[in-house]
Amino acid sequence: MNAPARVQRLIEIAGKPRRRILGLMSGTSLDGLDLALCAIAGSGPGTAVTLERFRTAPYDAATRARLREVVFREQVSLAALCAANGWLAELHARLVRESLAAWGVTPAEVDALASHGQTVYHAPAAWREDGSEGGEPHQATARHAMPHHATLQIGDGDRLAVATGILTVSDLRQKEIAGGGQGAPLVPYVDALLYGDPARGRVLVNLGGIANFTWLPPAGGGAPAAGDTGPGNTLIDGAVRRDFPGIAEGFDREGALAARGAVHAGALAALKAHPYFGAPCPKSTGPELFGEAYVAQALAAAGVPGLGGAELVATLTRFTAETLAETLRREAPALAGAEGFVTGGGRHNRTLMGWLRDLLPELTWRESDLLGVPPDAKEALVFAVLANETLAGAGFAVPFGSTGRPPLGFGKLSFPD
Repeated sequence: MNAPARVQRLIEIAGKPRRRILGLMSGTSLDGLDLALCAIAGSGPGTAVTLERFRTAPYDAATRARLREVVFREQVSLAALCAANGWLAELHARLVRESLAAWGVTPAEVDALASHGQTVYHAPAAWREDGSEGGEPHQATARHAMPHHATLQIGDGDRLAVATGILTVSDLRQKEIAGGGQGAPLVPYVDALLYGDPARGRVLVNLGGIANFTWLPPAGGGAPAAGDTGPGNTLIDGAVRRDFPGIAEGFDREGALAARGAVHAGALAALKAHPYFGAPCPKSTGPELFGEAYVAQALAAAGVPGLGGAELVATLTRFTAETLAETLRREAPALAGAEGFVTGGGRHNRTLMGWLRDLLPELTWRESDLLGVPPDAKEALVFAVLANETLAGAGFAVPFGSTGRPPLGFGKLSFPD
């Protein structure tokens, strides 16, 4: 197909009354690939989404181990990183083909893939490993100080397109950074399109590896707000993998460990001492800042370097709950009577959810199914909508909540031929 024909194909996709887009999401938990096949009509505020099919394809132990060789690390093998970029695309392509076959859908019936890829490093400029905001970077990064926001995802879009035969929109975070954002979270852009209610405020929380929120006020209720509140499941999962190696799934199922452990007040205070938690939104972070080293430093500062087991899991779970609740109170002061919706793996943690309800009793908590999307499918659906806006819409004003700025479409296009 020559270049004019490719352009014609884009015009045809944009002109359709409804596009079929398969959203792909692989998050910081490294547990698998979410695939959401969406039928999307319209664009912008008129966007209407129907989730046709969804599945999570779990990663096996070997896949998770290979990803951990390159993700969230200050230093990695360039050879391993380069190889992983293509290897992960081929893996995702195979999972796409298998899923479509199981659903009885041919690649020709899908207008586009929307691929998040796998984040290997996320580095907002303001935050350094030593916990400082701005100023001198941590000694380990002094030779490579980052004056600008930076983020990197692997899972090459060209290989994905060729291996599936489907037009692919990938690498969606870079344009948001180019427009003045931090590259994360991107979910709020879609939350604002699909889930606002002029009659009452809504808080949409995603409890993935990192926790983030979107505040959508009612009509006349002020400006929306969004950001990463801090760790979600990532530190909890890390503690479970280290201290409970017999738990094959590597996470605290239903919060059972946290429920039997006691929260250590001193350790909790040390964990919450980072200036990130008092900084205003928008802001973003990742396991690069809040990882195992951060926990070790906080425990040492609290005088309990040996804290572990269920007590540590409980303390880290409470850490997630309190930092999220405190951020919401600061960024969305008119919470009384608002609705709260939670998606992501953390919603299955009963201890965490119970603490959130206790800390934010003024919210009316509802199941996100009421918004028309199963909680586990939301992030993959979000990336399908982001791609739809690139293919057929005006785009988004960046950063989130901005007005009067030229809209931007996120992502790079890869043709299958």
